[in-house]
Amino acid sequence: MANKRIDEATGVETVGHEWDGIEELNNPMPRWWLWTLYATILFSIGYMIVYPALPMVNKATEGLWGWSSRGQLAAEMKAEEARRASTLAALAATPIEELASKPDLMRAAINGGRAAFRVNCVQCHGSGAAGTTGYPNLRDDDWLWGGNIKEIETTLINGIRHPGNDATRQSLMPSFGKDGILPPADLTAVADHVLSLTGKSKPNARGAQLFADNCATCHGADAKGLRQFGAPNLADAIWLYGGKREQVEASIYKARAGVMPAWTQTLDPVTIKMLAAYVHSLGGGEDFVAAPAATTPAAPATGEANAQP
Repeated sequence: MANKRIDEATGVETVGHEWDGIEELNNPMPRWWLWTLYATILFSIGYMIVYPALPMVNKATEGLWGWSSRGQLAAEMKAEEARRASTLAALAATPIEELASKPDLMRAAINGGRAAFRVNCVQCHGSGAAGTTGYPNLRDDDWLWGGNIKEIETTLINGIRHPGNDATRQSLMPSFGKDGILPPADLTAVADHVLSLTGKSKPNARGAQLFADNCATCHGADAKGLRQFGAPNLADAIWLYGGKREQVEASIYKARAGVMPAWTQTLDPVTIKMLAAYVHSLGGGEDFVAAPAATTPAAPATGEANAQP
């Protein structure tokens, strides 16, 4: 500061700083800038009084208005729940097989299911539901356990091989190689036969016979699968674990046993219903066909119809 002096050109005192011959004049701040500074100071004081601001040991000061971001979020979520309440109640009261007859409700279910899918299902089935090796593609028309909306809901409720759930979907294919049921040459023959069903290998009589003896019980004589066993169709060129020779042989050698959670332990029934509606809408969903009603045996034509046992 010892270098302060009066600038001859402007008549203003310098601040005493100098950089490569350039000096700074001690001009006052612009008045608009000072008023802006004072306004921000007053605003910050008011903000600290009204809103949470000063950190304490366990929480910040609450402020005169008692506002918080968590409280605002809770209020918004409560309002959204109230807005959706009538739709959710209607979904809860409507059997899933009747949703198709109520287009507006079905549309709401699909939209809700899409959101639930993004949170719970994309980790395995992918964001587009196209799946990957070991995780089914939900957009095609290949269904292990059935693809109508009711069967999809049942799969979601009970899961696949979910431990501790007696009602879970359950299938068990023998490990023909690992357990020594078939020798290596027979495993190769069966793989040849399976691959021949989709034109990937030449027909193999030995493999066809082995398939009939060991595999047709679950996969069917035509290898198109049996849903009551969760046995896949082997003749449609859709492969869950890959359709290359080494992948097919690996599946025959050691059986696959994928697991899907029983979502009833995590999600509420309405969310599961919406998920089923969304998955069914992806393109591979099948029409719901109600089981035929049980028929009552016809009464005998004689007078014995009213006889007591």
